[in-house]
Amino acid sequence: KGLNTFREDSRLFTWLYRIATNECLTHLEKLKRSRTASLNNEESYLDNKIRADEYFDAGKLEWKLQLAIQSLPEQQRVVFNLRYFDEMPYKEMSQILKVTEGSLKASYHHAAKKIEDYLLNR
Repeated sequence: KGLNTFREDSRLFTWLYRIATNECLTHLEKLKRSRTASLNNEESYLDNKIRADEYFDAGKLEWKLQLAIQSLPEQQRVVFNLRYFDEMPYKEMSQILKVTEGSLKASYHHAAKKIEDYLLNR
């Protein structure tokens, strides 16, 4: 509906990705406000469920990774997901998120360290 507002300052993909990112962030903010159960309760439930089985299971490790990612601050979580899962270059992330590449690299580094600590200590 807003295609006529596209200024061609960046690639169409970047423009659409920014719109999708904003919509997702808006949706997450609405969910956060309307939620009755706290993330801590969900985290404890999933964490206990993971630890209940004495045998290693890659699926459980994936759950633990997801818990670690969800425990990150929103900005670090977005940066980590874009870089790690989507393999998006920092330059493109910078255009989408309107943040410097250096700041994105620092956010990614801090996020990776927090995830590592979470996985090793829980």
